Amino acid sequence: QWQLVESGGGLVQPGGSLRLSCAASRFTLDYYAIGWFRQAPGKEREGVSCINGGDGYTDYADSVKGRFTISVDKAKKMVYLQMNNLKPEDTAVYYCAGRTYYCSGFNEERYNYWGQGTQVTVSS
Repeated sequence: QWQLVESGGGLVQPGGSLRLSCAASRFTLDYYAIGWFRQAPGKEREGVSCINGGDGYTDYADSVKGRFTISVDKAKKMVYLQMNNLKPEDTAVYYCAGRTYYCSGFNEERYNYWGQGTQVTVSS
């Protein structure tokens, strides 16, 4: 059983928007950081964004700054990734991942809990 469950992926045209959701029903998000990672075909998985559930600190990869916004709803135990102005190079499987307390860069080995991923395809 997956600890985290992603949803919201799909097919969108360049310049469009999607909002990904990560359900963290087993987590008290005050004590966890949740990150978003993505893996494009033939490429290594890379970090996209992260948020500390406790203090709201956020971090973004340079490639998505100004276009993506991460947020948390602790009452609903949900983390969201709002993706605007999507580009074909954003096409990937997107994963959410959790670790205790604080974001720790985008080294995936530091994240202990993972979802199964959701596909995002940006194409005209």
